[in-house]
Amino acid sequence: MVTTTTKTAAPARQSRVRGFFAALFSTRTAPLPTDIVLIIVRTVLAWVFIYHGARRLFGWFGGLGISRSADYFANTAHLHPGTLWAVLSGLIEFGGGIAIALGFLTRLAGAGIFVDMMMATITVTWANGINATGTKSGYELNLGLGVLALVVAFFGAGRFSIDALLERRLFGAEPSSTG
Repeated sequence: MVTTTTKTAAPARQSRVRGFFAALFSTRTAPLPTDIVLIIVRTVLAWVFIYHGARRLFGWFGGLGISRSADYFANTAHLHPGTLWAVLSGLIEFGGGIAIALGFLTRLAGAGIFVDMMMATITVTWANGINATGTKSGYELNLGLGVLALVVAFFGAGRFSIDALLERRLFGAEPSSTG
């Protein structure tokens, strides 16, 4: 009986090891983990961009508000008219953050935030380098947040979103695991 247990234990152990390496190196993503990660990404993006958009649009949280943001866009980013760019950026950040939080028009919101972050990189932080020291910011944060928004733009909100609910209602089908 001892030999039978030993003979069956070895293949079971090999199977677990094989399963571990298959999971480690697999290029296929399971639907539920994908949806959970998308919720986490959406939550982080929403939190950051609602905060920054509110600072720009309304002057909340110690922000500049529209008037001073317009001066910043005109004089630092060299985008004219400054008021137009300040309002546009604020709406993309605040509205896009809310849309991503709700999972509503998520791909459009993610694309808008990506473009917003790339504009910030090109017009303000690129000249400072990736990780500027001192009083000037580098572009690493803009790049990271922009690419994270691009993930949402490509993959959508996932099954736990208003987008998925609308897809089910409009097309009568179960939404895909990534959008």
